[in-house]
Amino acid sequence: MKNDQSAVIVISSHVIRGSVGNRAAVFALETMGVPVWAMPTVLLPWHPGHGPSTRMVTPPDIFEQMIDDLIGSPWTGEVKAVLTGYFGHPDQPAAVARLVNSLRQKNPDLFYACDPVIGDRGGLYVPQATAEAVRDHLLPLASLATPNRYELAWFAEADLDTNSAIMDAAIALGPSRMLVTSAVSMMAGGTGNLYISGNTALLAEHRLIDNAPNGLGDLLSAIFLARLLSGMSEEKALQLATASVFEILARTAKRGSDELGLETDSASLSAPMAMVQMRHLMHPSRAKRR
Repeated sequence: MKNDQSAVIVISSHVIRGSVGNRAAVFALETMGVPVWAMPTVLLPWHPGHGPSTRMVTPPDIFEQMIDDLIGSPWTGEVKAVLTGYFGHPDQPAAVARLVNSLRQKNPDLFYACDPVIGDRGGLYVPQATAEAVRDHLLPLASLATPNRYELAWFAEADLDTNSAIMDAAIALGPSRMLVTSAVSMMAGGTGNLYISGNTALLAEHRLIDNAPNGLGDLLSAIFLARLLSGMSEEKALQLATASVFEILARTAKRGSDELGLETDSASLSAPMAMVQMRHLMHPSRAKRR
């Protein structure tokens, strides 16, 4: 897909082996024709789920200086959007908030997508201070947030066992657009991505594949952002982004790989063939008027 939009700054983790964090997001965006400025928050040999490894976090003062460099850059006019993911230190979200605010002073239409990579079904996998910093500094600035259901539940301090509860929590949290992964599927043996925007509630579902490799959330956020920046409708963007991720996941599982094969399956980013079930749900605001 050719995309004539300006650059996206992507700020997340970098792994030497694998397709998670910036490795997934940058590849997807660039393959879809979006120029990227990539800034790592932490450097790892591989995803922590594969086992212990060395962890190199950018020192807070150096990270702040790099943010200052970006703010003062003569090329900030190129930047159309910012996408953030995993943070390696609790001070990093506040520094990124400075960057987003500064870019918005020059371009009020700057799109900020916050993927709050803080936890999963088992709870937080970042320090609580980092999760709180994402909640306090970044979510209020987000044009779009893309938490999984368990991250949203942590923010909401509630169990989210139904899509109605997910929608209520998403609206209460604040970003005008929210894409919640691992939503409650209405099809047997499935999983869903639930999107809330304005008076719209959309559920994109596909078959659940067990033991999925890491990086699916990073990939979905990047593809969905690229689709939105291209001017595509929200429903079509959700359908195609979900189809791309499911297709890449299915092909990766068939190969028995422990990492997403983005370089092998790059065609799935721009022209996915996988079928996705789309449903229109009743938005809470409409339900309350009845």
